[in-house]
Amino acid sequence: MPQRTHSPTDRSSVLDEVEAGFLSAGVALPLMVQPRRPDLDAVAWAGANRARLHDELLRHGAILLRSFDVPSVAAFERLAGTLCPDLFGDYGDLPREALGEKIYESTPYPADKTILFHNESSHLDRWPAKQFFFCVTPARQRGETPIVDCRELYRRLDPALARELEERRLMYVRNFVEGLDVPWQKFFRTSDRRMVESSCRASGIEAEWTADDGLRLRQVAPAVIRHPRTGERCFFNQVQLHHSASLDPEVRESLLEVYGEEGLPRNVFYGDGSPIPDALVAELQQLCWQISVAFPWQQGDVLMLDNMMIAHARNPFVGPRKMVVAMGELVGQTEIG
Repeated sequence: MPQRTHSPTDRSSVLDEVEAGFLSAGVALPLMVQPRRPDLDAVAWAGANRARLHDELLRHGAILLRSFDVPSVAAFERLAGTLCPDLFGDYGDLPREALGEKIYESTPYPADKTILFHNESSHLDRWPAKQFFFCVTPARQRGETPIVDCRELYRRLDPALARELEERRLMYVRNFVEGLDVPWQKFFRTSDRRMVESSCRASGIEAEWTADDGLRLRQVAPAVIRHPRTGERCFFNQVQLHHSASLDPEVRESLLEVYGEEGLPRNVFYGDGSPIPDALVAELQQLCWQISVAFPWQQGDVLMLDNMMIAHARNPFVGPRKMVVAMGELVGQTEIG
């Protein structure tokens, strides 16, 4: 069991009916909150302390609610909805959790592979300001969700590189390739090309129809943002998750041979379409892992993230593992500086 540590100057160390501290000394991410009594009503407590929790979230970026009585997905949805009344339930191709109205299953991805650091939906025109993870079943081995403070990541970047990324922005390219991605009809929930084109125009996405009923999307998005609440600069993107350098070498070589750089199912470039060097991606990955924080999930854990302050990843795992996710408070590119 991680040791709770407290600082005498930490204003978050005394919250009504709970204890708050950190998983280890010297690491203020995430703030861990635990009830002082086992019969504490988690939803009622969250409702009474929502404003204070949101203040702490803006300070720390991540809050781990541990040992609260959250026995089911439905209970988690009530808790997340209390903390974030603006949950949304229409999120692209992420699978919906059958036991919740606005709850999603975690990203379908091979258990033996790492999901690299990313801010949820930062490659799109809108994204959730808040994200919640609920551990239904922890993996038998590993399966942690490492998190990294994007403010600290920005501060540690070489200033010239940070400035270049901020000014040049990013272009995310997605190709709906049969057999390698969901069909565009499923993603957009329509087979009407005009509706797809209209939706893309409204979102600032360039859409191009390709051979064999294919679709290529190009979306220009930020690499660095100013947080709309605090004004802090945050490294905010999905460079690692989308860049072709993050693929296994043999997979990358095979896909490039067949589709070319522009035709890969997913890729990312500078905002003007020029390539991002592999070395830059490797540098970002190394820095993220260097400053990231990971902890073993416990059944019933709820992790609340400020999606613009905190990027998350996922470690490989062994054995059954079930996590579900809630997201809310949509923010758009026009709302950030």
